[in-house]
Amino acid sequence: MKKLLLATAVSAALAAPATVLAQARTPTLGQVLDASGLSVNGYIDAGYNWANRDLQAGAQGPGGVPLRTFDNQNNSFVLHQLGLTVAKQPKEGFGGLVNFTVGSDAQVIHSFPEPSGPTSSTFDVTQGYLSYSQGALTVIGGKFTTLAGTEVIASTGNVNISRSILFGAIPFTHTGVRASYAPSDTVTIYGGLNNGWDQMQDSNRQKTLEVGATFNPVKPLTMTISGYFGNENIGPAGAIPNGERDLIDFVLNYTASNSLSFGLEALTFKQDVPGGSAAKYQGLALYGSAMLNPKFRASARGEYFDDKNGFRYATAQAVKYYEGTLTLAYLPTSAVELRTEVRADKANQGVYVDSDGSAKKTLMTFALQGLYKF
Repeated sequence: MKKLLLATAVSAALAAPATVLAQARTPTLGQVLDASGLSVNGYIDAGYNWANRDLQAGAQGPGGVPLRTFDNQNNSFVLHQLGLTVAKQPKEGFGGLVNFTVGSDAQVIHSFPEPSGPTSSTFDVTQGYLSYSQGALTVIGGKFTTLAGTEVIASTGNVNISRSILFGAIPFTHTGVRASYAPSDTVTIYGGLNNGWDQMQDSNRQKTLEVGATFNPVKPLTMTISGYFGNENIGPAGAIPNGERDLIDFVLNYTASNSLSFGLEALTFKQDVPGGSAAKYQGLALYGSAMLNPKFRASARGEYFDDKNGFRYATAQAVKYYEGTLTLAYLPTSAVELRTEVRADKANQGVYVDSDGSAKKTLMTFALQGLYKF
C-alpha cells in the first residue's frame, strides 16, 4: 500500500508540469504573425465560362485584340486566380508588401517585358513595394496597382464575375514611386512618377506622372479622381514613335444603407500619334449592389464605351460598345462565396466572331464562380 501511495504521488508530481505545459502550448502561426505585425491572406477563384461567340485567344474581334479581359473562354472550367498577399505596414516607419497572382488571369496582367516562351507564365508578381509612413504621409516604391478604375485585379474586390470594359481600358500596374497625404479624415491626395502603363522596365526614356485625390465629404459618399500623363510607345515593341498619353478617371461610390450601394465610373483617354490624328476613347459604367438577405447579394452593371478611332480594340473604324451584367452571389460563410452571372454585350459594328468566322454585333456569356478566402 505504501508503494502504491508513493507511486501515485510521484505520477501526480510529474503530471502537474505537463498539464501546465499543455495549457501554455506553442502559439499558432496566426498568433505569431499577429504579434510580429505581419499579415498573410489570400483567396482562390475558380469557375466556368461559356460564350456564344468565339472568344479564344487570337479570335476576339477583327483586330485580334481580346474583347474581354479575363473571361475569354468559350466553354471551359478555369482557375482564374490564386492570390496571396504578405505585408507588414505599420502606421509609422518602414514596411512592405508582396502580392502574387497565379492562374489564367496572370497571363493577362504581366508587365513589360513579358515572360518569354510560346505562352505567358501563369505566375505574376502583381505588387511588390517598400513603404514608409510618418503621420499623414505614406510613400511607396516598387510595383503597385493603379489608382484608376472601380474594379480591381483581385477577384474578391469586385461584386461581378466578369470585369468591365473600362477595367481593360486602364493600366493594371505601375512601377515607380507614389506618395499619399491625408490632411484630414475626408481627403487623401496622391502623386507619383512611374515607368508608364504596365512596365516594370521602361520601354522609353520618358516617365509618367500620376496624380489623384479621394474625397469623403459625407460618410455614405466617396469620390476619387485620378490622372496619368506621359509619353508612351504605340504598338508592339514601340512600332510607332512616342506620343503623349493622357488618362483621366472619375469614380463615385454611394452607400445608401447597409444593404444597398451604387457606383459610377467615367473615363476619358487620348493618345497622340505622331503624323496622325490623336486616338481617343471614353466610357461610362454604372453599378448597383443589394444584399437581399444575409446570405444572398444581387449586383448589376451597365456600360457604354466609345472607341472613337478603333484604337482600343485595333478595329478599322470607330465602334461603340454596350454591356449589361447581372450577378447573384450566395455567401454560406464569411470565407466562401458562390456566384452566377449572365452578361450581354452589343456593338454597333460586327466585332464579335462567331464559330463559323462570321462577324456579329452581339455577345452573350454565362459564368459560375467559386471564391474561397483565407
